[in-house]
Amino acid sequence: MDRTDSRIDLNLFRVLDAIYTYGGVSAAARVLHLTQPAVTHALKRLRDHLGDPLFVRQGNRLLPTEKVRTMMPAVQMHLEGLHASTHAQGHFDPATLELEFTIGFRDILESIALPALLKQIEREAPQVRVVSHRIAADDVERELRAGTLNLVVDRPLRAGPQIARQHLVDESLVVVMRKGHPLSAQLKRNDYLAAEHVTVSPLGEASALDVLLGQSGTFRHVRLVCQHYFSACQIASSTDLLMTVPRSYAIHLSSLLPIAIVPLPIKLKAVPILAFWHESTNDDPAHVWFRRCVIDAVTQGIAR
Repeated sequence: MDRTDSRIDLNLFRVLDAIYTYGGVSAAARVLHLTQPAVTHALKRLRDHLGDPLFVRQGNRLLPTEKVRTMMPAVQMHLEGLHASTHAQGHFDPATLELEFTIGFRDILESIALPALLKQIEREAPQVRVVSHRIAADDVERELRAGTLNLVVDRPLRAGPQIARQHLVDESLVVVMRKGHPLSAQLKRNDYLAAEHVTVSPLGEASALDVLLGQSGTFRHVRLVCQHYFSACQIASSTDLLMTVPRSYAIHLSSLLPIAIVPLPIKLKAVPILAFWHESTNDDPAHVWFRRCVIDAVTQGIAR
């Protein structure tokens, strides 16, 4: 290549920054909403232009060469300046977005929030695609940092200072059972603990409620463990098993299944629901817009 031509596509430096920050082509592609071949091609162009390998592989990560380590502070400073200048002068219009956003959701939140979220996205950004994943709590920070997930909505999670968070709403628990169940008229604590229950554990962990009860030396008789809340509630609607669920989800299911909803006869604090995202997307207009859409859909769905 004739390197006397000093012209270079500035977008290549966005690719360089993403690979440097996230440690690989796949992660950079997810963050930039590009395909892996597109990122690989951009990296090759930049290598040819700069005459340096830029990154060397070590295990699953690409480590920067000395040239990259030397130039990255200036590259990142200029990228931040260009980003700030562009968004200060330009007008963000979600209708122009052609992106894919990935959310970490429990299946309950899918049922509560996704219908309203999809309607809003169809109105404001019809080219946007949304993917919902269930993710283990221990993987949340890594996936947000890698760009595999854009946003997580869940109970309180342990995460480092680079993970931003916002409290959305507090969710209370109720008990669901079939209509006509002998306990539907009045459910007392002793009756609740003596009854048989169906619970949900998609990842094989003990339910948060059973962990909490066990800490006080109290235990339920769990007859069945399901992967999904809807199937568990279907079973509760047609057997004598009790199912403990968030109030908003029980209300949602009451129009679909023949169930009775009664208060949980054990005093527990409401469960906080939070949104989590990586701080690098704090001021990105597309992510700010998407977070607002998700947060609105979750808070309205739970508060109804």
